[in-house]
Amino acid sequence: MIRLAFALLAASVLLPAQAKIAVINSQQAVLETAEIKKAQAQLEATFKPRQTEIERIQNEIAGLQSKLQSGQGRITAQEEQNLTAQGQRRQRELTRLTEDLQADVDRSRNEILERVGKRMQEIVKKMADERTLDLVIDISNTVHFKPALEFTKEATAAYDKAYPVK
Repeated sequence: MIRLAFALLAASVLLPAQAKIAVINSQQAVLETAEIKKAQAQLEATFKPRQTEIERIQNEIAGLQSKLQSGQGRITAQEEQNLTAQGQRRQRELTRLTEDLQADVDRSRNEILERVGKRMQEIVKKMADERTLDLVIDISNTVHFKPALEFTKEATAAYDKAYPVK
């Protein structure tokens, strides 16, 4: 917050009295692009089979636990040991599959967000030049601004025009 105050103070000293400023919600601008929406649907479709497998194993583990609980006193110690060992193996497999899936999803998501984020920065710079803006501030760094200064939707529309979804 202090860093922002210094930046704004420096900008007010260095910029002419009639500085042209705009505000953008960078995160929203990126997340609302057609490319991100399409990528999200593709990610869900790509990873759905692995998610389904994880859910199947979770149900299997729940079934093993249920057998253990309902069989107490009625199953042999060997059967109980076997069910416990099987449950532990499946739990380890579940943990591994879940961690692998999460890592793959994170990697894919980060690649997409990085690409779209860089492109969005180019679009914002181009829009700032076209509008002869002196300063563009992300909404996350502001305490208050007039809504007329925001151009998030325009940035998203410009992005979708420059990078149409195929």
